[in-house]
Amino acid sequence: MTSTDTVHPTTSAPVSDRGLNLIAIVLVLGTFTTVLDTTIVNIALNHLHTVFEAPVSQTQWVSTAYLLAYVAAIPVSGWFSERIGARNAWMAAVGAFLAGSVLCGLAGSLSALIAFRVLQGIGGGMVLPITISILTRAAGQDRIGRAMIAVALPAQLAPILGSVAGGAILQSLSWHWLFFVNVPFCIAALVLAPKVLPTAAAMRGHAFDLLGFCLLTPGIVAIAFGISQAPEHGGIGAIASWLPLVAGVVLLAGFTFHSLHTRRDALIDVRVFARRSFGLTSIITFASGFSVYAVMLLLPLFYQQIRGETALATGLLLIPQGLGTMLFFVLLRGVVARLDARIVVAGGVVTTMIGIVPFALAGTHGDTIVLLAGQILQGVGFGACTFPVMTLAFASLSHDEAPRGSAAFSVVQRVGAPFGVAVIAVILQHLLDRATTSAGQLAAFNHTFWWALGLSAVPLLITFFLPTTKDDAAARH
Repeated sequence: MTSTDTVHPTTSAPVSDRGLNLIAIVLVLGTFTTVLDTTIVNIALNHLHTVFEAPVSQTQWVSTAYLLAYVAAIPVSGWFSERIGARNAWMAAVGAFLAGSVLCGLAGSLSALIAFRVLQGIGGGMVLPITISILTRAAGQDRIGRAMIAVALPAQLAPILGSVAGGAILQSLSWHWLFFVNVPFCIAALVLAPKVLPTAAAMRGHAFDLLGFCLLTPGIVAIAFGISQAPEHGGIGAIASWLPLVAGVVLLAGFTFHSLHTRRDALIDVRVFARRSFGLTSIITFASGFSVYAVMLLLPLFYQQIRGETALATGLLLIPQGLGTMLFFVLLRGVVARLDARIVVAGGVVTTMIGIVPFALAGTHGDTIVLLAGQILQGVGFGACTFPVMTLAFASLSHDEAPRGSAAFSVVQRVGAPFGVAVIAVILQHLLDRATTSAGQLAAFNHTFWWALGLSAVPLLITFFLPTTKDDAAARH
């Protein structure tokens, strides 16, 4: 690596193009594993239920504990990054995720596995927002779009590859390797990070916002928990779901009031949501849970329950969705970069909706090529939505706002995704409960796909209120 390739000693200035590429590669190693871990474990929950001879209500905590710890750690990531420096904070987060992965792989009981999943979630929850903060600072305003690719691609590819890897591991190895597979990626990231990632001076003048932490973190956890309970208890109207949701909303309202009066040291500065670009892109990101993330739930269930596919075959059938996203970034991104961001996002939403239609019309057999083509369109649509939305959101943040702003955006994303999934899951379960035949089950899935398509119109309507990239740049100055 030449002197022109090494990153700057601090993140106060953008780095060279090659330096940015090296930073992105290292950060992707850490980000990829944390996202991969969600689906690679989800596909194994039924297997773990058998291994530990425990009811589903207990084994599902292998997934729920990770989710709750993940969202609980996000708000702290901004302060932690400022306190010890972004590079050190990122390495600490990856290290915690690595330790949790090893301990999960060695766990001898379900309770131990759930406890170690919490450690995994704490590390995983901080990796993504710190990754975004490092990338946006290193890229500068002119290369925000390029930096966002390093975040968007793992977000789409890892869940799909996780299903494939999870199915292959369960078929040929023991479940312990579901967690050991993370180890080489994390070690590589930790070895390369000190050599590649830029350093940043710690901002020790910022005190930890204890009151904000006591309001925000339990609030987010309560909302995430309430959402996760909705499918199991028949809907958000069940007391096990709405009670924590209400408590979470009250706590978040309290944090909002607190943040407005403690701007400097608040864990998250809620004023960034008042900006047109950041606020609207956050709403679109939240609403995408109804389409993008809900469809990710429906597709494997459809292939396994309606088409009778194995876990491994299902994972392979999901690959075209990831290929569609890669197609967008490799072939189409340069073309759409010259277009109005609103047109690109609206086109992405419509493309995703078109990709859902074949599943809303699907039968129990045949039309596989049409379904795979639909998944490619879903992947292209996801890329077209994610790329300009994230670019607009983070282009509106100043250098100093990046750590806490990225944490705020990550909170929206991590709450919106399970919320959309929970709503669609409740709709599907309600329809399946009324189905008494295989034809009825197929109809339940078809109708649920129509619901996902209809709810996709929510971000489509908001898209037309987005500013263009030029308008947003002018507003900042």
